[in-house]
Amino acid sequence: MNIWVDADACPSVIKDILFRAARRTKVNLTLVANQTMKTPPSPYIDSIQVGSGFDVADDEIVRRVIKGDLVITSDIPLADEAIEKGALCLSPRGELFDKSNIKARLNMRDFLDTMRASGADTGGPPAFSQNDRKKFADRLDSLLTQNTNG
Repeated sequence: MNIWVDADACPSVIKDILFRAARRTKVNLTLVANQTMKTPPSPYIDSIQVGSGFDVADDEIVRRVIKGDLVITSDIPLADEAIEKGALCLSPRGELFDKSNIKARLNMRDFLDTMRASGADTGGPPAFSQNDRKKFADRLDSLLTQNTNG
């Protein structure tokens, strides 16, 4: 398993959790972003800087991800493409995206985009909370434990 992080919008606290997990479990972790990413020294942690532009980082992750990998993203279309390639996807809030729920999430995203385009105020996501951080860490630990145990 490799972990790919859609790093431009990933909260720093989530990156820190991922850095610790990569070192502890010896799983390769790669941050993909449009800007330079600072990473701690580790043979398991790397970053890729891609060119600027809409979905350039997403496209790079989709190009590299393989079956069994884990993608960290809150981008629903990216999650959908990664799942099509056999990857699991986890949001920074700890929500696991998989074949059983990604199409419904994609439909809801498209619906909200349509609502916003027509002028409706759909609000944004709630502030990132301590509970979100814990949920992410717990779900990540569960996925990594499953990976190392079989």
